[in-house]
Amino acid sequence: MVLQYSKHIKLQFVAEKNIMRKREFIRKAGLVSASMLVSSSWGFGRKPANVNHLAAEESDINVPLKLIIGSDHAGFPLKGPLIRLLQSWNYSVKDVGSFTPDPVDFPDIALLLTDEIISGHADRGIMVCGTGVGAAIACNKIQGIRAALCHDTYSAHQCVEHDNVNVLCLGAQIIGPSLAEEILTNFLNAKFSTEEQFRRRVRKLDQLDTVLPKK
Repeated sequence: MVLQYSKHIKLQFVAEKNIMRKREFIRKAGLVSASMLVSSSWGFGRKPANVNHLAAEESDINVPLKLIIGSDHAGFPLKGPLIRLLQSWNYSVKDVGSFTPDPVDFPDIALLLTDEIISGHADRGIMVCGTGVGAAIACNKIQGIRAALCHDTYSAHQCVEHDNVNVLCLGAQIIGPSLAEEILTNFLNAKFSTEEQFRRRVRKLDQLDTVLPKK
C-alpha cells in the first residue's frame, strides 16, 4: 500500500514537472508572449484560437480565478475599493457582506466566505476586518481552509507558493488601498509550488484537520 502511494505521488510530481517544462518551452519558442502567459491567470484576456495545441493546454491551466470577498464593519471601508480594483482586473468577484458599516460579527461573514471555497464556487477568498487577525482565526477554523494574514508583499505570494493559502486576510485599520493593491497583486499571481517538500507539508496540514484534542 505504501509503495503504491509513493508511486502515485512520484507520477504526480513528474506530471507537474512536465507542465512546468511545457510552459518554459512555450515562452522560449515565442509561441505565446510572456504577457499573455500571465494575462489569462489575471483575467486580462484570452489567447488567440489559432495558436497551437500547447498554448491551448496552457490556457486550460491558467483559467481565471473565481474570487469571494467579505468583511465586517471595520473592514467595510476597504472592501469597496478592493472589489472595484478586482473588477477592473476582470476578475469574477462575489461579495458575501457586510453590506453596510453597521456592526456585525466577523465569524458569521467568515463562515459565508469559506463555504463558497469549500463548495467549489470560488477558488480564493479575501477577508477584511479591522486588523485581519480575527478574520484569519475564524477562517482557519474551517476544515480545508488555509488563511493567512498578510500586510507585506513577500508574505502575500510566499504563503501561496509554499503553503497553498486560499484565503487572504487584511486589516483595514492597518493598511490602505495602495498597499492592499500590491498585496493582492502578489497573492493572486502566485501559484502553489510543485516541489514535493511543500506538497508534503501541506498534506500534513490537511491531516491536522482530523486530529482530535488530547484529553
